[in-house]
Amino acid sequence: MRHTLPIAPQFYVTAPQPCPYLEGRMERKLFTALQGEAATRLNDSLSGQGFRRSQNVLYRPSCADCSACLSARINVADFVASKSQKRTIKRNSGLLRRATSPWATEDQYELFRRYLDSRHADGGMADMDVFEFAAMIEETPIRSRVIEYSDAKTKDLIGVCLTDVLGDGVSMVYSFYTPDRPQNGLGNYIILDHIEIARNAGLPYVYLGYWVPGSQKMGYKAKFSGLEVYIGGSWQKVRSPNAFSTDDHPLNTAPIAEQVANIALPDLSQSNH
Repeated sequence: MRHTLPIAPQFYVTAPQPCPYLEGRMERKLFTALQGEAATRLNDSLSGQGFRRSQNVLYRPSCADCSACLSARINVADFVASKSQKRTIKRNSGLLRRATSPWATEDQYELFRRYLDSRHADGGMADMDVFEFAAMIEETPIRSRVIEYSDAKTKDLIGVCLTDVLGDGVSMVYSFYTPDRPQNGLGNYIILDHIEIARNAGLPYVYLGYWVPGSQKMGYKAKFSGLEVYIGGSWQKVRSPNAFSTDDHPLNTAPIAEQVANIALPDLSQSNH
């Protein structure tokens, strides 16, 4: 009989590199491996503390002199669709949703390439090949789903979201969609549909990744009511997006050792089953 000793996860820090959101700044991430029988509990716990999953890794911004990136989620109970969001839902009423296992397909990759070439041609994922794409979709040690959106008439694949199912919500790991329907607001629609998915499943939150005040790329997230951000060890309601600024004071970022010491870890000695 094999026994596994409970070992606390080890945390590491990436080397600084140019920030993709704010010009002239450097980003750095705190990360740990996500593996083994306790992966689900670790993912649930750290997601609630501002971490995000990328394949078998959990990470959180830990920049040396900037704390602009804020982990964001929507409190489903507090969300009320605006008039423009209701129009977005109506414009996309001809789409069909299908949830599948995390398995990459050629149609997904073709859509992914068109999305990147149109919207993020100079981004960090621009050179991702089909094998790296498959790894992004399929390498997950937790409960993940691929949510596909297709045209009800033509059956064409219109949008895709890799979604994790957490203990208290759904986490939108990565989404992409056709660039051929700019008037449909597909990125916003996929978020709106995930709010509906969470509501129907009785899950209180939709995790959106990071919101960066002052970044045009991230501005759309602040338009959702019920938005909460993780600051100073707790989730806070965003009552006015303009009240948040891109803080770059070096003393606002705690030393790495202090950050790690303040991470609450779940009991990892029990099996997930």
